[in-house]
Amino acid sequence: MLKTLLSHDLPRSRVLAALVVITVLGLLATPFLFPGTKPMNVAAKALVFIVLVASYDLLLGYTGIVSFAHTLFFGIGAYGVAIASHRMGPGWDAVLLGAGAALLASLLLSLVIGLASLRVKAIFFAMITLAVASAFLTLASQLSEFTGGEDGLNFKVPELLRPATVFLDEPWFGVDVDGRLLSYYGLCAAVTVLVLLMLRIVNSPFGRVLQAIRENAFRAEAIGYRTVVYRTLSNVLAALFATLAGVLLALWLRYVGPETAMSFEIMLDILLIVVIGGMGTIYGAVIGSVLFVLAQNYLQDLMRLAQGPLADVPVLGAMTSPDRWLLWLGVLFILSVYHFPTGIVGKLRAPPVSPRSPPPEGAAAGLGRPGAGRTRRS
Repeated sequence: MLKTLLSHDLPRSRVLAALVVITVLGLLATPFLFPGTKPMNVAAKALVFIVLVASYDLLLGYTGIVSFAHTLFFGIGAYGVAIASHRMGPGWDAVLLGAGAALLASLLLSLVIGLASLRVKAIFFAMITLAVASAFLTLASQLSEFTGGEDGLNFKVPELLRPATVFLDEPWFGVDVDGRLLSYYGLCAAVTVLVLLMLRIVNSPFGRVLQAIRENAFRAEAIGYRTVVYRTLSNVLAALFATLAGVLLALWLRYVGPETAMSFEIMLDILLIVVIGGMGTIYGAVIGSVLFVLAQNYLQDLMRLAQGPLADVPVLGAMTSPDRWLLWLGVLFILSVYHFPTGIVGKLRAPPVSPRSPPPEGAAAGLGRPGAGRTRRS
C-alpha cells in the first residue's frame, strides 16, 4: 500500500527513510510539541516551500531547465486569492474563483513562455524568464489599485479558517482547537496530496522522458520524442504547482505583498533548497525545505544563545553576533555543497562504495602491467 502510494519511489536508504518519517511526524505534531505562534508559522512556511521547491525541481532536477520565473507563478496564485477575497469579501466562492483564475492565468502564461522560449539555448531561456519575472514584480508594486502596491493586500479568509472560530470549549492536549489549527492541518493535507501527485508524475512514463531529455536531449529527439513539447508541458506543470503553493501561502498569511510572494530572494531560496536537498528527487524538496526554513528562522536565536559565553572574546564575540546569521547561513550552505555535492538525498541514496579488490600478485613489481611477462625476441 505504501509502495503504491509513493509511486514505487521509496527512499532506498534507511537513514533517508528515518529523516522523512521524522520530518512528517514533526510537522504533524508541531502545534502540540511547540505551542506558540512562531513554531506553527515556521512549520507552515516549510510546508508551502515543500510544494514550491518540488515544483521547481520538476523543471531543474528532472528536465534540466533553468528558469527564474517560478516566483512569478507563485505570486500569481497568492495574488489571485487575495484580490478575489479583497473585492468579493470572505467566502469560499472568492477563494475558488481566485484560485481558478490564477491557475488559468499561470497555464496561459507558462504555455506562452514555454512555446516562445524553450527553442532557444538554456542561458537565453533563463534570461527571458528573469526579464518576465522582473516585469511582473514591477507591475505588482505599481498597480496599487489592484495589488495594493508595496503595501500589499490584507484580506479575510472564510469564517471556518479564522482563529476566532473555536470548535471546542476546552483546549485539547493544551492546544486550542480553532480555525487556525484547522487551517494548519488543512495545509498539511493539501501539501501531502500535491507531493504524492508530483511523485506520481515524475515516476510515470512522462517523467522518464523528462529525465531522458535532461540527460541527452539530442538522443531523446532522435528516438522520436518531441523535446519542445515535453519541456513545455514540464514548464506548465511546474507553474501550476507553484500557483497552488501561492494559494496555500495566501490562505495561511491572509496577506500578500511583492516581498512575500514575488521577490527575487524567494527565487534564490528555492535554488539553495534544491541544491541542498538534492536535484531530481521529490524527497530532496521535503528534507531541504524543512532544514532551510528552520535555519532561516532559528539560526539567529541559536547564535544569540552562543554569544553569551563568547561575548568577551574579541574575535569570536563579533563573529557570533546574531546580526551575522546570514554569514553563517552561507557558510553552512558552502559546507553542505562541499560534503554533499549531489545533495543530502543524493548522498544518502548513493550505493555504498565497495572496498577495492587487492591488486594482483606482483603488481607492485610491475608484473601486473600489460606486456610485463613478455620476453624480448632477439
